[in-house]
Amino acid sequence: MDNSSPSWIVLAHLLRPQGRKGELLAELLTDFPERFEGGRRVFLAPPNFAGSEAETRPAEVLAFWLPTGKNEGRIVLHFAGVDTISDAELLAGVDVIVPYEERVPLDDESTYISDLIGCTVYNGSTAVGVIADVQFPATPDGGRRLEEAAPLLAVTSPDGEEILIPFAKAFLIAVNTAAKRVDMVLPSGLVEVNRSAGNHRDQD
Repeated sequence: MDNSSPSWIVLAHLLRPQGRKGELLAELLTDFPERFEGGRRVFLAPPNFAGSEAETRPAEVLAFWLPTGKNEGRIVLHFAGVDTISDAELLAGVDVIVPYEERVPLDDESTYISDLIGCTVYNGSTAVGVIADVQFPATPDGGRRLEEAAPLLAVTSPDGEEILIPFAKAFLIAVNTAAKRVDMVLPSGLVEVNRSAGNHRDQD
């Protein structure tokens, strides 16, 4: 899905059946799982969704729960009309979305991840690059998001290199998504080290 499009917000990414009655395990992409309560209407979007409502189909969330153990940090969703494992298998890889205007209002200290994409990161007065993606550190098996670890901004430098920058409050000065600008004060050498690490990975 094109993160630069403001038309839709992705709440979850469906992974695979979870149970025998049509439930699906999903990556949780919102900090507000309670938005699935009360028979919430959502939309289902196919992989490589281009943003057209004609590509979506409405769905009703009958139930949800947050699993523990190896799937902690994910969510299990049960949709109306999806009652078997076979039904659920057809939805693997699909995104659960809602219209942009239905997103939950945030306080002044919070920012939607989708709003960070395309913002330029400044280290003091120096432009480091443009945010292309936001990554969330996870356990080595990828089974659980590490809540205590800061998200990583995948920043594309002016010369096309990827630089990973921790989106940590200790480094953050201001976020102005309307101006597409994120101001930070980064520790000396952090940009150079993370640039070198990215280059090393590309050569492996």
